[in-house]
Amino acid sequence: MTSRSQAPILVWFRKDLRLHDNLALATARENGRPVIPVYILEPKAAGTGPLGAAQAWWLHHSLVSLSTSLEEIGSRLTLRHGSAEAVLGSLIAETGATAVYWNRRYDPPGVAIDTALKETLTTHGLTVRSFSGQLLHEPSRMRTGGGTPYRVYTPFWKALDASGEPPAPLSAPISLAGPTVWPRSEDIACWTLLPQQPDWAAEFSDVWHPGEPGARKRLASFIEEGLAGYRHGRDFPARPHTSKLSPHLAFGEISPAEVWHATRGLGGRIDTEDVIHFRKELAWRDFSYHLLFHFPDLSTRNWNPRFDRFYWSGSPDFFRRWTEGRTGYPIVDAGMRELWRHGTMHNRVRMIAASFLVKDLLIDWREGERWFRDTLVDADPASNAASWQWVAGSGADAAPFFRIFNPITQGEKFDPDGDYVRRFVPELAGLDARYIHKPFEAPQAVLVEAGIRLGESYPLPIVDHRKAREIAMAAYQSLL
Repeated sequence: MTSRSQAPILVWFRKDLRLHDNLALATARENGRPVIPVYILEPKAAGTGPLGAAQAWWLHHSLVSLSTSLEEIGSRLTLRHGSAEAVLGSLIAETGATAVYWNRRYDPPGVAIDTALKETLTTHGLTVRSFSGQLLHEPSRMRTGGGTPYRVYTPFWKALDASGEPPAPLSAPISLAGPTVWPRSEDIACWTLLPQQPDWAAEFSDVWHPGEPGARKRLASFIEEGLAGYRHGRDFPARPHTSKLSPHLAFGEISPAEVWHATRGLGGRIDTEDVIHFRKELAWRDFSYHLLFHFPDLSTRNWNPRFDRFYWSGSPDFFRRWTEGRTGYPIVDAGMRELWRHGTMHNRVRMIAASFLVKDLLIDWREGERWFRDTLVDADPASNAASWQWVAGSGADAAPFFRIFNPITQGEKFDPDGDYVRRFVPELAGLDARYIHKPFEAPQAVLVEAGIRLGESYPLPIVDHRKAREIAMAAYQSLL
């Protein structure tokens, strides 16, 4: 019989699919005992796995990558599906493990499962240890001067910034001791995480490289090529000034601390304001989790209960045309088509598309939030909910409802040459830049020359923005 001092430790991977800066893994290795890395595909009803189909695609490839990385250091990844309690119970019985380590998660379903599990396992004599590292702060500990959770972003950012640099990220282990006999692992192909027919994710791999190596390469590329000019350039969807790290962060393929530290010591090579604005985006992710941790119904209930009386009058047909990218407003349609083709959407365009759904079409923000959950590779339970409520005007520190994005002027300002629209709405590619964001105002001769037949090859606007704005404002006034 294996002595307790040599009994294996189960390291339960969740949304921390990396070897670098993984405190649970590093601590288990330092213990000197055999380590058994495990990933559990929990039931969909648990709410702790991929949030939608696009994330399922990512998870498949990320787990394959993690498995390869573990094999390179003499270990392997055990895959199991089922409830966490049942799977861990089986693995403990099979392997004789006496300890379970994991990195903390902060979504309400995950917190509930982990809290109950820790109590159950501890009661049965197991050692259970949880670690930080998924956020820059611990939501349970960071409070305002009055002892309450933060509700406004700016003071949250100031407090986070004043708390000092996050701990230096840990190196990846170069070896990992394993058990004499490895537990059975399921075949990931049997989990059917990838789309079958049709393969709507066919173009995802043109843009994304899931896994820790892809995350680290993406970070290095962004710092070298995209961080300079980030402060202003990040709002222009045709420019290379976004990091595209969000899905890697969502799956924990890279830690926020490692991203933060990578922006240190850049000297005069990159403007300080660019670095600060990028770090503020990391802080917004933390702030979103701070809100979700303390207000767990953030994705289903209006933060501001006054909005419970808002009359959402938009039609299912409007919603369908929005999801298809056929609203007749090119910047909105380009964003929705980018989402379908690549599982992502530029952040500025997300705000424009979200504002259009909520305020031009008067469709409940929760409908948009659910669609983004299913179609975004970087779908995140905290950022999704906080950002949709911010746009809708119903959330914490939200933009006022009367801030209604004009899809024409937003397009003209942030995609002035129409490069982004032309890429994702190719039927408008031949249109002069003067009309690329308002083809419905182009003279007939211009449309003919560009090969465009409004209402046929490209749709007419489903609503008149000016009138839609008036209707939305009248609906909002009824709440005051």
